[in-house]
Amino acid sequence: MFLAVSPKILAQDWVTIAEKKVNFKAEKDVVTPRGNEKNIEKIRIKCTQGTVKLKKVYVEMSDGTKKEYDAKGVGVLTKGMTSLAWDLPGKKGELKIKKIELEYDSVGNMLVTKKAVVEIQGKVSG
Repeated sequence: MFLAVSPKILAQDWVTIAEKKVNFKAEKDVVTPRGNEKNIEKIRIKCTQGTVKLKKVYVEMSDGTKKEYDAKGVGVLTKGMTSLAWDLPGKKGELKIKKIELEYDSVGNMLVTKKAVVEIQGKVSG
């Protein structure tokens, strides 16, 4: 028996919780999620425009718990690519993300390429 599953259905459990435009230099940005992300169990970074080289990702939860993720192994993300998914600290479904800090380099320059845009996506537990 063959079961066909639409890729859109599989992708629906990832939601965009924040977005950031990256300048053409080494940068560290703090991003505040858009809303009440209590049921988020994992995060990942998606490049929606340009090219970006991730270095580190820091997450702080509502109870003050902090976690650092080494993103150097991810390498360079170009439009449409996503990083690996990282588990968030704390009990699933109880804490919300207070802030996310991204450390990265944008690849390219103003004359040739557009600034990179990244989305922070969260996987909804369920």
